[in-house]
Amino acid sequence: MKYLSKSITEIHNALLNNEVTPLELVKAAIELAKNDTSNAFEYICEKEALEKVNNLDPNLKDSLFYGVPVVIKDNFSTKDIPTCGSSNILNGYVPIFSSEVVLRLEKAGAIIIGKTTLDELAMGGRGTTGHKGITYNPWDKSHTHLIGGSSCGSAAAISAGIVPFAIGSDTGDSVRKPANNAGLVGLKPTWGRISRFGLFPFATSLDHVAYFTRNVVDSAIALNVLAGRDDKDASSSFKEVEDYTKGIDDSIKDKKIAVIKEIVNSVSDKDVIKAFNDSVEGLRKAGAIVEEVSMDIKLLKAIYPTYIIISCAEATSNNANLDGIKFGAREPGESFEEVMINTRTKGFSTLIKRRFVIGSYSLLRENADELFIRAQKCRRLIVNAFTEVLKEYDAIYCPAAPGVAPLISGSGESLSDEYLIADNYLAFANMSGMPSITLPIGFKGGLPFGANLTSKIFDESNLLNIAYNLEKVTGLKDLVAKEEK
Repeated sequence: MKYLSKSITEIHNALLNNEVTPLELVKAAIELAKNDTSNAFEYICEKEALEKVNNLDPNLKDSLFYGVPVVIKDNFSTKDIPTCGSSNILNGYVPIFSSEVVLRLEKAGAIIIGKTTLDELAMGGRGTTGHKGITYNPWDKSHTHLIGGSSCGSAAAISAGIVPFAIGSDTGDSVRKPANNAGLVGLKPTWGRISRFGLFPFATSLDHVAYFTRNVVDSAIALNVLAGRDDKDASSSFKEVEDYTKGIDDSIKDKKIAVIKEIVNSVSDKDVIKAFNDSVEGLRKAGAIVEEVSMDIKLLKAIYPTYIIISCAEATSNNANLDGIKFGAREPGESFEEVMINTRTKGFSTLIKRRFVIGSYSLLRENADELFIRAQKCRRLIVNAFTEVLKEYDAIYCPAAPGVAPLISGSGESLSDEYLIADNYLAFANMSGMPSITLPIGFKGGLPFGANLTSKIFDESNLLNIAYNLEKVTGLKDLVAKEEK
């Protein structure tokens, strides 16, 4: 259906003008989800969505999300709907409560039509480790390029034109990197800006609720709905919620933007660099002051290993409850210990087991000082370095990744500057809790690629304003894979 590839505002206007009904939108989205070839869905909420849409409160008609089909990453609890985090160990788990983001979307009139695939338990960056297999990039009909992870299914669903909005989670770059690969806008707000109640914890100090849209204004609209204090999440902020759409189209004259020289220099793809430099010139023509800033390359190279140690350590602790006793799948055994060992051995993939081994090893008393505590100290140095830059500048602007979506057959790991810096530097915004947004700036070989903006904590209005003006510079918004010629 043509409406599902439009913006949230366009869909809202079509609904108000009686060009289409919520029921027609939901039925069309469900049909598209059923015919999806990207492996984007864990569960299609056909029965639940049709029941919701048939009982929509007409008093919600003024809400921009009224009657809009959306999807939710399958590591967010949804009451009475299977939620397994793309892991065999949670097969058959049906939560008895919904996450706060689900409740807020439903309160705004949105209709959840599906739960989307992810890297198992959100650990991974390639979209290949979920128990249903690889999630493919809709921009690549040959299924040879990644969509990226861990929010792979949400990115695939929206870039394929099934829905205009998709919830994900971002612990290192799990929304912002797939946004690069899928031609989407991926926003990770400030840590604590959106409640994480009902989000399966991976690494608590790094986890953020994040989401995909096809344009910057839709990102602002969504933040208006999702942001705000939630007493069920002690880490959610009391800070007042702004109207993030207000002033989004203001001029960026004299806004100061920093480009980190070492990050840009770690990208070897000349087409990416050209598109990035062109966008920088466009920002300057729009009135922004864009300057190159230098950072300690040793700190930039340390971001990824620091992230791995901290995230694996926190994941080991957070997922100790997946023991085959309390909920989820259970393997037989003669004792509690045997049940737990058998369940975890069969229930977790190799990647998850490897991360738990790294985390447990890092937390051992004899290793903690050298690994976990050292990683925490390094995190502080990294955060301080980026905070210093943002004392003088309104935002940091760099390529979001070293290129277009990588090949599925690629190893995905190396010790090159390109891998350690260009491919993984975005985790600094998770370490610091800073808001960060990725949006498209170009195409190569029919595949999109993007750039990233990061600003001070709770400075989403400023971030969205700069992103909106960048979107005007590139002209790339509302991209849908199936419609690209």
